[in-house]
Amino acid sequence: MKLKQLFAPSDMTEGSPGKKIVLFAIPMLIGNIAQQLYSTVDSIVVGKYVGDNALAAVGSSSPIYNLLLVLFIGISVGVGIMVSQYHGARKKEELSQTIGSCITLTAVSTIVLMAAGMFLIRPMLELLQTPESIIDWCQSYLVILLIGIGGTAYYNILSGILRGLGDSVSALIYLLVATVINIVLDVYFVSVINMGVAGVAWATIIAQTVSAILCMLKLMKMKDMFELNTKLLIPNKHQSLTLIRLGLPSGLTQAIMSMAMIMVQSLTNSFGEALIAANVIVMRVDGFAMMPNFSFGNAMTTFAGQNVGAKKYDRVIEGSKQGTLISVTVSTTITLLILVFGSHLMYAFTDTAELVALSMKMMRILAVGYIAVAVTQALSGIMRGAGDTMTPMWISIITTVVTRVPLAYAMVHFTKSEALPAGAPESLFISLLISWCLGALITVMAYRKGTWKTKAIQQ
Repeated sequence: MKLKQLFAPSDMTEGSPGKKIVLFAIPMLIGNIAQQLYSTVDSIVVGKYVGDNALAAVGSSSPIYNLLLVLFIGISVGVGIMVSQYHGARKKEELSQTIGSCITLTAVSTIVLMAAGMFLIRPMLELLQTPESIIDWCQSYLVILLIGIGGTAYYNILSGILRGLGDSVSALIYLLVATVINIVLDVYFVSVINMGVAGVAWATIIAQTVSAILCMLKLMKMKDMFELNTKLLIPNKHQSLTLIRLGLPSGLTQAIMSMAMIMVQSLTNSFGEALIAANVIVMRVDGFAMMPNFSFGNAMTTFAGQNVGAKKYDRVIEGSKQGTLISVTVSTTITLLILVFGSHLMYAFTDTAELVALSMKMMRILAVGYIAVAVTQALSGIMRGAGDTMTPMWISIITTVVTRVPLAYAMVHFTKSEALPAGAPESLFISLLISWCLGALITVMAYRKGTWKTKAIQQ
């Protein structure tokens, strides 16, 4: 394959569905791993150079930061669906209007979020009962990330546009560049000039901004596929409303999941700094275990979007079968590797053997769940690509709000004893495993019902 072809947008309406999905997912998988390195390197550097409490501070800030990002996640999902369907239908004018409107809406959203977020961070940390020993570090870390949230937002949204156009390689290259910058700055800011937790935050936002700029430069060169001028930056009413309709359920889904994480984080905080730090380690390793699932889910969204736009529904069905099987196979393999070698990876975060043992114990509880999530992500990706973003939202509400959070609190309450006055910490992870498995079951049922086939933005 020539280098020019590698960076060219992919037409997923022709050829073997399974092969197209895999070739499109591989760059995203590598990119997702690289993006996971942002938070992982942050944790490793502060854990090694500052200490376990600093590690706990960075990790316990994540649910709040994720909540702040939900608006952009919604925009990103909506524009990705629209871009892939318009691209599949070869509608250049609508594609151009969609991209221009998205760029402007992102700018407005960034300003609003920065203004509101500054006032919300400290109260949210206090609401979570964040230990006094780490709350100032948490606040400093989140404020700096909020200052640079524009770079993070635009990278996620512009790379979503590139993927919708079938170009997952360019977004990967730009992310790899940013990852290298992030790692170098992490080590320099923390170990050389002793900036502590603030150093890793500054490293992250600088690197994310670089990747956003690179994505924008790439899009500006793709004039043969769509136009981008000042006139098109004025939001188009129809495209904006469609973007909101498609993106809002995904944004709400992420908001619900983030709120659930915040509620569970509050429960986690009640166990003290040791479990907080162990939870951070588990979630960092968990992030790598989830990468194939998210990568194949996003690939299936683009695949479904382009083929629905081209009205090739039989091809969508065949792709869903092949893609899900491949995703489950990859997820099973990675899960087995983590179970065997996970403790070695965990020692990268801390030298405390007890912390590694506790983290590994929790990871074993979650293991089977990653395979269930592979099914959920793959089939949800098909439904979202077809334009049905509501069904995955309702499934998330059922599994997270109705199941996971109440179950976690109930299990902690009923396991309290003289030996375990705060309850059994395993409850947090068992409840998560149950919610993942339930999510897979409901998703399969929803996919087989077939309502998603009637949700295309253009019939």
